[in-house]
Amino acid sequence: MPLFKTISYDIDTQIFIWKILESEAELNAAVTLQDKHLHRLNGMLSEQHRKGFLSVRKLLMEAGYTDFDLNYDTNGKPSLADGKHISITHSYDFSAIIVSSQNVGIDLEKQREKIIKIADKFIGSEADFLNTERNYKEDLSVIWGAKEALYKMCNSRSLSFKQDMHIHDFTKNTNQGTALVNCKELNFDCRFTFHFETFENYTLVYALENE
Repeated sequence: MPLFKTISYDIDTQIFIWKILESEAELNAAVTLQDKHLHRLNGMLSEQHRKGFLSVRKLLMEAGYTDFDLNYDTNGKPSLADGKHISITHSYDFSAIIVSSQNVGIDLEKQREKIIKIADKFIGSEADFLNTERNYKEDLSVIWGAKEALYKMCNSRSLSFKQDMHIHDFTKNTNQGTALVNCKELNFDCRFTFHFETFENYTLVYALENE
């Protein structure tokens, strides 16, 4: 079944995960889009991206919404018409959303060797606890996912993944950690809790502010 999993974090926060098994035509036939979102879909060159976009609309339906409830601000951060917060992600065969009454962020990444090659671009203070001999790719995937989720929550294109975002040592934990986003230039100082899990060679991370 394409609805792969739901996670009820609490009464106000739910995560929905979709496994994309349908064809693009099947997904397209199952959803109705706002004109501006249809225009955006038609401009996507990648079938994979179009299927991810459409599967997110299926997840909206699972959460009790439609595409007409979804809007984006000038930075591209989504929100829902009833005032709820939403964060969206998709990667290859999966998509996911998190819906909550509080500010939240989510990221889903396929675990790939490429992340080791680009680690220097986003690893800063985390180098103090990372072990390149043990679970390195998996730990990098969690850090990248956490920083992506935080970036979405902070809604500022000026934040640096390497300099401004600090993931604290989570390697002794099984499914959660803490983080700090600190940028003096933007007068920005926030603390977050994030949760993570792995399935089918994918890493899912979702974060909450001031938990």
